[in-house]
Amino acid sequence: MVILIDTNVALDFLTMRKPYYDNAREVIRICAVEKVQGYIAFHSLPNIFYILRKSYSEIDRRKMLRKLCFVLRVTGASHEKVCDAIEYTEFSDFEDCLQYECAEEISADYIVTRNVQDFRYSKVKAVTPKELLDVVKAR
Repeated sequence: MVILIDTNVALDFLTMRKPYYDNAREVIRICAVEKVQGYIAFHSLPNIFYILRKSYSEIDRRKMLRKLCFVLRVTGASHEKVCDAIEYTEFSDFEDCLQYECAEEISADYIVTRNVQDFRYSKVKAVTPKELLDVVKAR
């Protein structure tokens, strides 16, 4: 199984954000033990680095990114996919559209996000961390 982890789930894990941390941690864990092949979009990394700037030092933020990249593979979208995303107006949030294009690029089975409704036009099924864990458990 191949998954793309949305920025919000990565942030839940890195910041131990309650009540989301436990499920986010378990998603990262199943990627670490290779039950699932986990990816994170290239553009999520600078977003995470920027979002955490007020709460964490540069050194700590780099450690956090290193931790993610140790477990998750980084993927991007091709020039054509980015151009497609620019024109894909069904997504209200351009960043979510880029997440979708990255998921397509790796033929992901799922996009793991807390904002499933933001991906209602995605051809890649969006699931919450809990829903993914239920799918993995059922296998």
